[in-house]
Amino acid sequence: MVAYVIIPGIDGSDEQHWQTLWERQWGASAVRISPDSWSAPDLDDWVDAVQAAYDEASRRDSQVVLVAHSLGCWAASAWLAKNPSSPTGGAFLVAPPDPHGPAFPRQAAATFTELSAQPLPCPALVVGSANDPYCTPEAAADFAARWEARWHLAGACGHLNSASHLGSWEQGRELLDSLTRQ
Repeated sequence: MVAYVIIPGIDGSDEQHWQTLWERQWGASAVRISPDSWSAPDLDDWVDAVQAAYDEASRRDSQVVLVAHSLGCWAASAWLAKNPSSPTGGAFLVAPPDPHGPAFPRQAAATFTELSAQPLPCPALVVGSANDPYCTPEAAADFAARWEARWHLAGACGHLNSASHLGSWEQGRELLDSLTRQ
């Protein structure tokens, strides 16, 4: 069995977001991070929240997979950099925002602006969109290369969030399954 750590972006994932829908389907196999700084993200707080969720998930199952969206991708990569020997079955990183792009929320997420993509210690898959307002496909593909992750362009799906009307996002589940089968 696999346990999942759900790592949303700023303010969490709403009720229509694919992460929330997947979390409901997974039930007790999923643990969502709970940082104190949802709206004004502090990197250390988010990394600590990933650690707490990982600890809880790893008590349930030996294989833990990180399922991150948006700013959560950077929290996941920062946690992995601090914990390279933690047994992690994979990192599913969807729509990472470009910290140097014009739409990045520099004021709200100031502690995230200096992050850079470094090789990850586990299998990883980065999924991007052709028309994500927070990251160009070229920048997302570059992050994937620097994270040493597989890259997948999902088409023109905006920020791959609830505004994209993906529902339970079956294509995403297939991609996640391809990562966990590695």
